[in-house]
Amino acid sequence: MTLSETVFKQRFLKDIRFWIVFFFVIRLFAITNPPLEVAHNWRQTTVTMVARNFYEVSPDILYPRVDIAGEKSGITGMEFPFLNYLIYLVSQVFGYTHWYGRLINLVISSLGIFYFFRLVKKYFDENIAFYGSIVLLSSIWFAYSRKIMPDTFSMSLTLMGFYFGTNYLEGKSKQIVNLVLYFVLTLIGVISKLPSGFILVLFLLFFADKEISFKSKIIFAVTSALMLVPIVYWYFAWVPYLVERYGFWHFFMGKGFVEGFNEICQHLNDTLAHFYDAALKYIGFAMIVFGIYKSVVDKNKTLLYVLLFSFLTFLVIIFKSGFTFAHHTYYIIPFVPVMALLCGYGITMIVNQKARLLIIVAIVLEGILNQQHDFFLKDKEQAILSLESTMDKYSDRKDLVVINSDEYPTPMYFSHHKGWLASNSQMMDDAFMDDIKIKGCKFAIVLKRSFGTDVKLKYKIIFENESYTLYQL
Repeated sequence: MTLSETVFKQRFLKDIRFWIVFFFVIRLFAITNPPLEVAHNWRQTTVTMVARNFYEVSPDILYPRVDIAGEKSGITGMEFPFLNYLIYLVSQVFGYTHWYGRLINLVISSLGIFYFFRLVKKYFDENIAFYGSIVLLSSIWFAYSRKIMPDTFSMSLTLMGFYFGTNYLEGKSKQIVNLVLYFVLTLIGVISKLPSGFILVLFLLFFADKEISFKSKIIFAVTSALMLVPIVYWYFAWVPYLVERYGFWHFFMGKGFVEGFNEICQHLNDTLAHFYDAALKYIGFAMIVFGIYKSVVDKNKTLLYVLLFSFLTFLVIIFKSGFTFAHHTYYIIPFVPVMALLCGYGITMIVNQKARLLIIVAIVLEGILNQQHDFFLKDKEQAILSLESTMDKYSDRKDLVVINSDEYPTPMYFSHHKGWLASNSQMMDDAFMDDIKIKGCKFAIVLKRSFGTDVKLKYKIIFENESYTLYQL
């Protein structure tokens, strides 16, 4: 091995910053794609339509609005639209386009990996931190960190806030800075996606530490309580107010614990698959099991406490979500850093260096190959990219439309109009169509390729191609 090869191996290949940048660059591939990839493009367009409405209608962050509320204003309760608002702010400088959300999420999520590394290094060791971070980079975070969704974005900010919170409790220098960064980053992270806050339960371990001064604990507790005030107010006062005041329900707030528990039991296989399939795939999950086994054998109390506290808290989220958790893979995202920690610990317990390298390479390859499809667009739905230009030929942007995409909002976003989503049966129902026509609906879009060719309406056809038909009501 030459000197330059040795330097490269020591300075770069063992530096997590190199790998964070490397994975960042990989995920820049097709970063400007519209949100039409295979997995959860519908969830992304509910973010982009809110961001576009900030840009085109009103920039008031307290009144987010969607395009699928029929004749209503579209203002509704939802997760605090911080990511949406960042897209709007960037659009103020460069003009609106959806892919800003991908890049913003990718930047913040990459920083989140770095602070995950710093946390694990601080409380375990550098090898566990390094392998755990590589695992996290190739986990479900690999794809979702470049989606226009708040999940990895939120969890990354929360991890960053958690790091600065630990710095404060440990009495590091610049105490005020650490406390302020904890407050701001954690507040933005948790209010952007409420389940990300589950990880904060681990601060109980610090409160049990007698070496941390009572004064620091009190100040930290008061700061945390103040941080929770806007979060609680937003989700439990403002969101219900917006729904009641503007008459459109959009945001999922969970369900009763017993109901959710029963739904999880009924869909147990789908729920468990999130852990051994969606999050890390099979080799990674096997190393998690091995990591748990070794932590028990080695009596690694810190790791076991982290697992116990975080898993029991995350169970609350699982049971409160019920069916929704079982059938939406991205709900596992907040817990994946804990899984990556356990996996990293398992990998470091393998003494043979070649075997360790082989396993980490296998985990990375399995994870990336399992998500490579997410870099490509859904073929049969690419035709809806032309909806906006078609509609612009025959209508004004203010004209209301109905689309036969049932509960799927993506076509409405790409039509750049507002209106109703309807099922095929509703589109064929004269009473329904007459009602929305009275409420101001002027056009109907029938997506033939995506939702069937059997829908034939009595109205005038003003445009038709192999993918969709446009009717004037």
